[in-house]
Amino acid sequence: MSTPTRLFEYIYNQRANNPLQKCMAKRDPEGQWIYYSTDDVIRMAEQTAAGLLALGLQRGEKVAIVAYKNRPEWAITDMGVQMAGGVSVPLYPTISSGEYEFILNNAEARFAFCGSGDLYEKLQHAQPQVASLEKIFTYDQVEGRPHWESIHTTEGMDEVERIKESIDAEELVTLIYTSGTTGKPKGVMLSHTNINHVVKETAFMLPDSVGAPILSFLPLCHIYERANSYGYLNKAVSIHFTGTDNLGGDGGDLKSVQPVFFATVPRLLEKVYEAIYNRGLQLSGTAKRIFFWALSLTEGYDIHKKMSPIQKMKMSIADRIIFSKWREAVGGNLKLVVTGAAPCPTKILQVFNAAGIPVREGYGLTETSPTLTVNHLDIHGAMIGSVGPAINGTKLMIDASEGDYRAGEGEILAKGPSIMQGYYKNPEATEGAFKEINGERWFRTGDIGTLVQGPGGNEFLRITDRKKELLKTSGGKYVAPAPIENRMKEDFLIEQVMVVGDKKKFVSALIVPAEAALKNWMETQKMEWKGLEDAITNPEVIDKYQDVINVYNPEFSHIEQVKKFSLLYAEWGPIKEDGSDAELTPTLKLKRRVIREKYRSHIDNMYQG
Repeated sequence: MSTPTRLFEYIYNQRANNPLQKCMAKRDPEGQWIYYSTDDVIRMAEQTAAGLLALGLQRGEKVAIVAYKNRPEWAITDMGVQMAGGVSVPLYPTISSGEYEFILNNAEARFAFCGSGDLYEKLQHAQPQVASLEKIFTYDQVEGRPHWESIHTTEGMDEVERIKESIDAEELVTLIYTSGTTGKPKGVMLSHTNINHVVKETAFMLPDSVGAPILSFLPLCHIYERANSYGYLNKAVSIHFTGTDNLGGDGGDLKSVQPVFFATVPRLLEKVYEAIYNRGLQLSGTAKRIFFWALSLTEGYDIHKKMSPIQKMKMSIADRIIFSKWREAVGGNLKLVVTGAAPCPTKILQVFNAAGIPVREGYGLTETSPTLTVNHLDIHGAMIGSVGPAINGTKLMIDASEGDYRAGEGEILAKGPSIMQGYYKNPEATEGAFKEINGERWFRTGDIGTLVQGPGGNEFLRITDRKKELLKTSGGKYVAPAPIENRMKEDFLIEQVMVVGDKKKFVSALIVPAEAALKNWMETQKMEWKGLEDAITNPEVIDKYQDVINVYNPEFSHIEQVKKFSLLYAEWGPIKEDGSDAELTPTLKLKRRVIREKYRSHIDNMYQG
């Protein structure tokens, strides 16, 4: 078979070249892995396509898919929708019924498929307000609810084949709604060509070993993991679909699967680091001293910097005693971890890479399918503090024409085959997302960055902030909050932080303490622990956090330094049980507007007088 140009072709390509008995997997209710072969996946995808056609699905009509955990059924439905000539609309499981209502109406979705939990109820609650939505199918057998396999049929396969042959690579394949950090979600229109470009040009990042175990836990509704899933089919590796709730521990997915690769977001790496750090705090005597001595060796680690003989000896000892145990905790077989979707703190990258767990950072947006740049394992292919060089076929430009930027900085513009077709039914937003320069149409990322020369003379991209997140003090000075936040989050006492100060005289910060680390610190100081809500009112705790801020402030200009802060006891999350607005997007980015509104009184108190 020729090189795939449509996404559904990857599974056929796998069958022709490297058919697998363990193409995809999920855990059953007892925790055992259930495997689907390449032939199983093709059979179920084709029967899904035939079933959708039997229900009356027309070319270009939309089908929604949502699940709390990644599962083979999600990926199979996606392929089946494509084979029937439909357009998939992935939904985040953590958003509200009201948001489902908006998205389903905007997309005019005709059918929906969902996983377990409250998803059927949420979709059912939205259905009366969505005229186009005819039926909802569940992936799990529940009495009284239509099961997805009920539509599977072997009739009409000739029509499925006819439609598959007629699909053009430039056709719309998916409609992905942005997570809404800046207002109402917008439907990003991506074609087979858009996503396929990323699959092909990032293929070198993935293992070449047929059947190698891969872990997929980032939501498939996000284009990051979705593109990865087609990359996995392309490389014929064994995909173990799961969620983020059972990764660690002796019975966890990392130990069970022993993956050679996975994609993640920085927040999960931060949590792993925090767990490692807190375990170190629980040690005593010589063991504790050795642990923190080993950890100290990771400070300032540079992937390309040559170590002296003494440094090599120290790292060898630390590796044998400490770092090898860390690698075992993440399965013991990892060859590469790629992180994206949000900035990864430098310290996290240094710690993992020094410990022999290669972590590389990439960058992209839903609108760019997503990867624009990525650090990799090749010599001179990575630089900590950057998001890597542009992938082949992608051009970048730094535009400093609109804004008050530092020298060399500006808005990142991108051009290439992975750039979206536009926003669905939103020509005004589409027009605003592009800029014409010298007759060329460039996509405006909304991020601020600079291009720097890295190892081997390669050009690397550094992200400095989001254009929409820049603060402007009452003195007219611009402040980029992300670099300040990312640096302060490196301290083990800080779980989450958001810098504020727009139209104010100075910069302040809202800080959510790291509960376990703070509890441990208070106990070492002989202070009684009565819970986080009580701890943040303790004057000694407040003084300790001031000490933390005093450590980092000198790294920033006077106007960027945090002058005041407020400690909060409730961790920010992507879903709220009480129905209030979540403080994080489903991809764990800060919803700054929501946080500012929720903690308005805290912010006002910092600026009184």
